[in-house]
Amino acid sequence: MPSNLHLPAVDVDDVFGKALVHKAVHVERFFLVTWVLEQVALFATLWVYARRGPSFARESAAGPIGTGMLLGMLGLGIVWLVELPFTLLDIWWARRYDLTESGYLEWAFEHWVELGAEFVAICIALLVVMFLARRLGEIWWIPGAAVFVAIGSFFAFVQPYLVSTEPLRNPKLEQAARQFEREQGVGKIPVSVEDVSDTTSQANAYAVGFGPSRKVVLWSTMVDGRFSNGEVRVVLAHEIGHHSSRHIPKALAWFGLFALPSAYVLMRATRRRGGMGEAAAVPLALLVVAAIQLALAPAQALISRRMEAEADWKALQTTRDPADAKKLFVDFGRTDLANPDPPLWAHIILDSHPTLAQRVAMAEAWQARQMQKP
Repeated sequence: MPSNLHLPAVDVDDVFGKALVHKAVHVERFFLVTWVLEQVALFATLWVYARRGPSFARESAAGPIGTGMLLGMLGLGIVWLVELPFTLLDIWWARRYDLTESGYLEWAFEHWVELGAEFVAICIALLVVMFLARRLGEIWWIPGAAVFVAIGSFFAFVQPYLVSTEPLRNPKLEQAARQFEREQGVGKIPVSVEDVSDTTSQANAYAVGFGPSRKVVLWSTMVDGRFSNGEVRVVLAHEIGHHSSRHIPKALAWFGLFALPSAYVLMRATRRRGGMGEAAAVPLALLVVAAIQLALAPAQALISRRMEAEADWKALQTTRDPADAKKLFVDFGRTDLANPDPPLWAHIILDSHPTLAQRVAMAEAWQARQMQKP
């Protein structure tokens, strides 16, 4: 992106429609309130568990690592129960405004699968950390951070193979994708469609994988007729832009930079419980990890927004179609009921993308630059 890029002010009521903005603000406010209350409940629960959890360790005969894994799973189960009411409220609110098609039973099944994956992940994480801590002592955090970066890289590489998709069956969009690849200097990137019609009416697309596994995935709601081919072309150029800018490897590099000091903080914080080699330290470790994640959220969101803005600029440079770009962002506001100009605190902590108003402003800024060229 140009370093001197100036985004013009956007009147969201004029661009998105006053009625839509009012409705989006109303919908968003509920989700923000439940998020804040959920965080309060989460940290209160983890604080109590950090104080009371070690007593369970004294009653277990599973050995230090086995007991630590049991305490980790117990803590995750308690957290799930605490977060459950807020999740159900969010689903109820989303159903009320037709943002999701999932019923409560369907959500429960999907969430059990997700919860099972979280249980497996926390077991693997504790197994690695406790093993290293018992073998290496307090320097475990150095190889531990490297191991987690390696695990994260592995899952980022295989993720495209874990998503059920079907080929994009639109010759014009396929031809556009090939053109964008040539213009952005990358080889062929498969484009596929993920069917989400049974779960949501919202629209989305994403870039996944790296190297030979890279792929662009469009949600079926992007290609069901609600968006024009011109709008989908902008989306394709944006997602291909993520790959041509190597955003996924860069994100993994950022993860590595965050993982090293985070592991060090975890090591220092659990010293008073005997270190991460002891099961009694696990309940406290869960609280520390949650605090680290919340503390790093603004920095991680900022990095993500920067990458998304770069992909937006590449899409404008590639398609040279600011009109469809602006229409796309307005239609995103309509289909997703997204607030074009959210509260600053929520944007800083939670938003992985520039606001819709900022994205419209970028399209206008790009168009103004083209008009100034001789």
